[in-house]
Amino acid sequence: MKRYAAVPLLVFVLAGAGLAQSRTWSVLCLGDSITACSGPFGCYRVVLARLVDDREPHIRFVGTQESDSSFGKLRHEGYGGRTTEFLAENMERLYSANPADIILLHSGHNHFAEEHPVPGILKATEQIIATARRINPRAVVMVAQVIPSGKLPKYSYLPELNAELAVLAKRLDRPCQPVILVDQASGFDPVRDTVDDLVHPNEQGAEKIAQRWYSALTAEIRKLRAACSE
Repeated sequence: MKRYAAVPLLVFVLAGAGLAQSRTWSVLCLGDSITACSGPFGCYRVVLARLVDDREPHIRFVGTQESDSSFGKLRHEGYGGRTTEFLAENMERLYSANPADIILLHSGHNHFAEEHPVPGILKATEQIIATARRINPRAVVMVAQVIPSGKLPKYSYLPELNAELAVLAKRLDRPCQPVILVDQASGFDPVRDTVDDLVHPNEQGAEKIAQRWYSALTAEIRKLRAACSE
């Protein structure tokens, strides 16, 4: 099994299909506790690492945080209990440390419906994307429609948020600066796919999240490889 280490991001000059196939793609998992997996629940990052290890050897995970796994230390930027606004406020520091090729953003929990938080989450998401583009103009940002929750009424705003995230992603998507919407909500059952808190994924839920990320991630890398080989 390979181990992921925090190493400086290398800039590659891609000349020809062979080199495009062999370059390493850095991936930053960004979010709250669902990304950090800092509790006794399923961890999509470990499942995703397994999929990558088995099928896609030219991907490495980066970040200032780390967690143990059977694949060694897995790097990430997941922060339990934190909001999208927190990530936006700290994005300059976090992303400057690891200006990854591809960002996997799953964030939108940790508010209460009574706050009417959707406009603030959308503004923070747009700020995250703007900061990433300023630091790395070729960054690919994958924005998740977040997993639903059975913890109600606290998280009753999530369907509205997911609908607005789709609009935001479409508006910000550009040919050379992709913003890709990844539907993590459809087919995710907040009763069957979460632990007892009805928020965090169990092993089955983590598998679903990882599979969605993996499909989107590998599809985008295929596009990038084709562009590099032209």
